[in-house]
Amino acid sequence: MTTARGARAIVALDSPTFADAVAVVDALGDSCDFFKIGSELFTAAGPPAVDALRKRQLDVFLDLKFHDIPNTVRGAVRSAAGLGATLLTVHAAGGADMLSAAAEGAGDRCRVLAVTVLTSLGPSELSRAWGRDIGAVGDEVLRLADLARSSGVHGVVCSGMEAAAVRAAHGEALEILVPGIRLEGGPAHDQARVATPAEVVAAGANYLVVGRAVTSARDPRAAMRRVREALR
Repeated sequence: MTTARGARAIVALDSPTFADAVAVVDALGDSCDFFKIGSELFTAAGPPAVDALRKRQLDVFLDLKFHDIPNTVRGAVRSAAGLGATLLTVHAAGGADMLSAAAEGAGDRCRVLAVTVLTSLGPSELSRAWGRDIGAVGDEVLRLADLARSSGVHGVVCSGMEAAAVRAAHGEALEILVPGIRLEGGPAHDQARVATPAEVVAAGANYLVVGRAVTSARDPRAAMRRVREALR
């Protein structure tokens, strides 16, 4: 099993307003230099949220999970890349043409990650959504990872439960980002497939996204130190 070298922790700014997000950034200070802007914050604050973080020389993971016809996604990714995001997401289920269009739109300005199966979904929910029996979520993740690699995107998003299998199947050809991170002994919240930082690093992930385990902690900096210690 390959251990990721230099795996980076990303803190999710799942905030309803930009002022709330800035408060999280300020609370963490120099303990974090990489933040996720998702649909909630981007809808509320728009591109200026990305610009404000970039002006602080912070890296941005723009997690908008584009899923549309290829030409629309190509343009959306081109625009997102132009904002200065380091990483952005599209849905692997959009198909090979859409994934290739996303990679083309990004060019060399940012890295595109294909979301395989959301970490909130287990086999029964996935079976109901896709209209067929899903025996193991991991099989679907590997199938979509194969599609992502052949379509030219830079990596995939999967849970910590599948990261090792993706790494074994694709080596260093795909970057792996794992959301749904909890600290040892912490709650899973609304995630069905979770992992600790140490588990994710051992599985070979390049990036991990941590949210409430840090942002809702009594001492966010101390919680972030626990994450960084696990990465080392």
